[in-house]
Amino acid sequence: MTLLADQWAGNPKHFWMRGERPEHPVWRDEATDIWHVYGYPEALEVLNNTEVYSSQTARRFAPENGEQFAEGNLTQLDPPDHRELRNLAAHAFTPRMVADLEPRIAEITHELIDQLQGRDRFDLVANLAYPLPIIVISEMLGVPASDYPLFKQWVDDMMAANGRYDLSDDPEKQAQDARDQIEASERITEYLLEHAGERRKRGRDDLLTRFVEAEVDGQRLSDYQIAKVCNLLLVAGHATTAMLLTNSVLCLDAFPDQQAKVRADRSLVPTAFEEVHRFMTPVSAVYRVTSTETELAGKRIPPERMVIVWTAAANRDDRQFTDPNTFDVTRDPNPHIGFGRGIHFCLGAPLARLEGRVALDIIFDRYAVLGLDPQTPPTFVPSQDLISVKDLHITVG
Repeated sequence: MTLLADQWAGNPKHFWMRGERPEHPVWRDEATDIWHVYGYPEALEVLNNTEVYSSQTARRFAPENGEQFAEGNLTQLDPPDHRELRNLAAHAFTPRMVADLEPRIAEITHELIDQLQGRDRFDLVANLAYPLPIIVISEMLGVPASDYPLFKQWVDDMMAANGRYDLSDDPEKQAQDARDQIEASERITEYLLEHAGERRKRGRDDLLTRFVEAEVDGQRLSDYQIAKVCNLLLVAGHATTAMLLTNSVLCLDAFPDQQAKVRADRSLVPTAFEEVHRFMTPVSAVYRVTSTETELAGKRIPPERMVIVWTAAANRDDRQFTDPNTFDVTRDPNPHIGFGRGIHFCLGAPLARLEGRVALDIIFDRYAVLGLDPQTPPTFVPSQDLISVKDLHITVG
């Protein structure tokens, strides 16, 4: 636990990870005029009330590119545009499609671990946590898995820009960092746009074709909308799953008694995965902008103000969770908001949960001993709103 505590101590924005509580669940930073939401019920109010709290934050980050970035981007849309796009996307990305992937996810996991045969230490990120979800989503979409080094470079560029981004910076630097993120995202969109256009001419048995063919009440997705939705699945789908897998190993190493519980009773794997998402929430913050003046937890917030919902802090709120700073793999129910809440609940959550459950189960099957390599401590992602590692060297046996 010392390693995690040391890393959290290095980022003052993650103070709740050290067991500290905010003085108030809603706080205004006078220097930046940004409102921070730490409490669980307050976070739900923001995430569920789309009329007051808009998701169209790109206009605040990069006004000159905001409209382009928001087009077809589910995370940037409010009703009714969001509802129409989400319904079309959900019509193609079905629960049945996800459930049918379980054998293939298990097969890929075994193949990746087979490549490590004879090694008693390796980087979990490079060898399993990253390639597993990117291969799965690439195969689903019907794009070559051999292109995943391209995706990694593009996502690394986005993460690097995200790591530099800070709302306390001067507006010019904020705008440049936002442009860097948008440019990296657009490279992925352009790649997927070519594939969407090809499926329009020649369909295949893949998710891209399903998006092309999806129709709800006479409405269809444009190629650009398809590319943006697939961009979201590709980036968020593999990055979030990779972070959850590495965070799972971090937590299970930090709390060996909990790892022993899961190993002894594999029915606890799903609840352990959810507890990791609560205790070490990978996407620790989401952003909104107020559309009108409102009141939250007794605080008056003017219109057109940036609001940061610290989901990781809300997941430690003792008004909602008993012993919130205790990592408990048996915690049930566990209504964490790591996947969001309301209309923006993560479209890929069922896939992330399936991949995490299958991968953890197989890791336990293949390795009786699993822990961090004391000779090579992990490097944490340098970001204010992501909690995970860039590399995670482990020892196995």
